Amino acid sequence: MERTVVVSARRSPPEYSVSTSTLAFDQHFTTTAKGILLLAEIVCGMLVWILIGGTDYFHLSALCWVMFVAVFCWVLTICLFVIYLTGAQHRIPQVPWTKLSLCVNCSATVLYLLTAITDALSVNQATRGRHNYNCWAASAFFAFLTTLCYAGSSYFSYLAWKTPEEEQ
Repeated sequence: MERTVVVSARRSPPEYSVSTSTLAFDQHFTTTAKGILLLAEIVCGMLVWILIGGTDYFHLSALCWVMFVAVFCWVLTICLFVIYLTGAQHRIPQVPWTKLSLCVNCSATVLYLLTAITDALSVNQATRGRHNYNCWAASAFFAFLTTLCYAGSSYFSYLAWKTPEEEQ
């Protein structure tokens, strides 16, 4: 009888992945125009609601509206920032991220423009030189600055929406 010799194949060592997370941190996102504008929206929007929140804004219904819009847009912007920073938009292709970003930014631009105008008109309700007056005037300035940031984000979102996906 003949014996058959079984030769085992040499196995290569297993390859280990460096990252075990499904979400990755995009280090270069904060250096892009979209990332810089989102950071500016977060900082300026936070200044708007902090400056108003530190006063007796609840006596004026117009400033309650300003506070609502400032906090609402701030939370939405932080959510978008985290999504883009982690690259989640590439892992969830079912969501039309360019259209969503365009709608959010254009809506926030219009809301913040109305809010900035309302905030600026409400400054006259306070006594000049007092705490409320100074805070409301500063919040009106930052509201207009935030409006410009959202307008810039709207422009870049529009460009991304008009660009075919193959080129992106």
